[in-house]
Amino acid sequence: MTQWQLLQGNVLLGELTEYGCDQPFFLARFTPGPGWESVRALFEAWAAFSGPDPDGSRIVAVVKPLRDLELTLAPVGGVQPLLQVFKNCMLCIDGSEARLRH
Repeated sequence: MTQWQLLQGNVLLGELTEYGCDQPFFLARFTPGPGWESVRALFEAWAAFSGPDPDGSRIVAVVKPLRDLELTLAPVGGVQPLLQVFKNCMLCIDGSEARLRH
């Protein structure tokens, strides 16, 4: 299974270790890194998002601040390509669990 480092520039926000799949998502365990607290509230808001959003404005309000951080997922060991979070992959972190779609 693939391991990823969640980065904002050179700052390690956390690490993901894939353990399974629930199509279309890969399931992973999340371990916070030194920079996690700076983005934790934004990921918590994304994980808590639910309910109708007919025009998409609510989801934009939640995801845009995360997208603007220009986060990347770097594979440990270089097996997979570098992923830009919310540009070429979707990432949801809820506590110690993560769901990744790419």
